[in-house]
Amino acid sequence: MRTTAIICAFNEQDTIKNVVTTILDYFFDEVIIVNDGSSDKTDEILNEISRFYNFKYIALPENKGKGFAMATGIENANSEIIVFIDADLSNLKDEHFWQLLIPVIENEADMVLGQATETLINYKYNPFKSFTGERVLLKKDILPIIDKMKHSRFGVETLINLYYQSEGKKIKYVMLNGLIHPTKFDKTNSSQAIMEFMKEGHQIAQTVFKNYDLVTKTIKNQFQIL
Repeated sequence: MRTTAIICAFNEQDTIKNVVTTILDYFFDEVIIVNDGSSDKTDEILNEISRFYNFKYIALPENKGKGFAMATGIENANSEIIVFIDADLSNLKDEHFWQLLIPVIENEADMVLGQATETLINYKYNPFKSFTGERVLLKKDILPIIDKMKHSRFGVETLINLYYQSEGKKIKYVMLNGLIHPTKFDKTNSSQAIMEFMKEGHQIAQTVFKNYDLVTKTIKNQFQIL
């Protein structure tokens, strides 16, 4: 099965080069970078990398939100398997890709969520692990909610998780040992980080409210299992 890696970036000038070049050195059949209207040097860096590497670069003229960027990447992908990788990671290794891909390739899971172990919160007890940007899934499975993704902004992971749970899909979590994912407090000052957390929390709550049908369907599925 063919694989497409999708990296969605918004103002990630400090890490984007290392993440992209690491992915381009791997065996993916296709790599798509979606620049979600960055105002820093992300675009400049990606254009420079494109002189030496072959990948599909999509530069959105303005910031449309993570959900829109992810949906755009999916729409432009030509592979059966989609691999999402965050643009702000450090210490990304080949073994992490294998951990994410193998369960889907071998039909052990419909979606795999990868949790970086080097985070502020102990990865074993992280209540936010379902929001991870490192995930693998089949393109055919995600297509039904492409339009909803475009309007979900930071609530996109919540939307995807709700949809997969409502459809009874198999979801697997894997620990990506040594992978470093910075928090907002690492990337900006405390007051700005808190404001961003509040905004993103509001977008997540809106996503749940707008997709309450998926919530109720998930609950019904769980009762049927019991």
